[in-house]
Amino acid sequence: MVFEKIRDIIAEQLDVEPEAITMETDLMKDLEADSLDAVEIIMAIESEWDLEVPDEQAEDFKVVANIVSFVEDNIK
Repeated sequence: MVFEKIRDIIAEQLDVEPEAITMETDLMKDLEADSLDAVEIIMAIESEWDLEVPDEQAEDFKVVANIVSFVEDNIK
């Protein structure tokens, strides 16, 4: 469930098909996301789950699996 919601957020922010996004998808290399895109994705995730993503943690979000793991570990 977490993956599906994150996939939908990324797809909406980057205007790509959700089916193109897997756990192994690299945000920068595969989806050509830039730093502004990354900030918008993180803000949407923070809003969706009422989380705060520390900047140093956000820097580790290279592939979708990194984001999914963070959210799963931090949701209440």
